[in-house]
Amino acid sequence: MLVLSRRENEKIRIGSDIIVKIVTISENQVKLGIEAPPEVKVMREEVYQKLKEQIVEASQKIALGEIPDISKMNVNKIKTDSSDKDQQKN
Repeated sequence: MLVLSRRENEKIRIGSDIIVKIVTISENQVKLGIEAPPEVKVMREEVYQKLKEQIVEASQKIALGEIPDISKMNVNKIKTDSSDKDQQKN
């Protein structure tokens, strides 16, 4: 793990497109500003861990048949041709 010291308003760059800025520092809290491209998911560790737990739990329930796997379901598609649209308007 790389450990860096920074002061308020200083930045750290990760790769070419992620910037972490120290916004404020108080007695027991550091506020960070993170600039990253939209395809990079940024979240707090506790949120990530909770999401991961929920995904594992749902996968286990699907495997046990407790929850249907919707990716394998045959779902009727909504017709979108013009005659259906005309009938829906009337």
